[in-house]
Amino acid sequence: MGRYTPRDILVLAVIAGLFIWYYGGRSFGSPLQFVLVIAALVCAIAFHEFSHAFVALLLGDRTAQMLGRVSINPLRHLDLFGSLAFLLVGFGWGKPVPINPYNMKSVPPLVGAAITALAGPTSNVVLAILATIPFRLDLLTRGSIESLFFQQLLTVNIALAAFNFIPIPPLDGFSLARLVLPRNVSGWLEQYGMLVLLALVFIPQFLGRQYDILSQIMRPIQAVVQAIVFAAF
Repeated sequence: MGRYTPRDILVLAVIAGLFIWYYGGRSFGSPLQFVLVIAALVCAIAFHEFSHAFVALLLGDRTAQMLGRVSINPLRHLDLFGSLAFLLVGFGWGKPVPINPYNMKSVPPLVGAAITALAGPTSNVVLAILATIPFRLDLLTRGSIESLFFQQLLTVNIALAAFNFIPIPPLDGFSLARLVLPRNVSGWLEQYGMLVLLALVFIPQFLGRQYDILSQIMRPIQAVVQAIVFAAF
């Protein structure tokens, strides 16, 4: 859980540079667009993981604080291989925030775990709302780099929030679902949820978009998130 070494940062920078010029231009229309997507993802993930740690601390658990995770510094939250996966396949992860819900004296452990987990995607909803402010106040020049960045920040945070609200472990939404699911169902999901999630992500890549069940699950969640974001002002 320590900081990245200079070698790790160099490896990430070299691979990112290669993909900015090759993969970025091919899949995102331009290297600039790819850079802006990555920048928005870094902001979204760092704020997401910070929120987990901060809410856990508010509830009385200092586990994440002792490991330096109550921070918005992206280097404390980005996972090396998860970051590479984002660049390679468009699906990755941040460094999980360690918590101990039994340290949370004000709430039962399962409830504390759920509140802490939901703080992550909720923070992305908040960040998406904040990203709409420059547009609502007409502070940005159409087509400028700033305008394009805030568009990506808005899109990425809505998508990240919707994805993490899905009630399949290890996604954050499962912590809420676990409060109401039968114990045998939640136990099965805890054991096999990661395999289920990976299958949902990759099966459409091999069998076709008609098997994209994950998008069908995400679509109504994303619609609710968008409604909240755009109705906030």
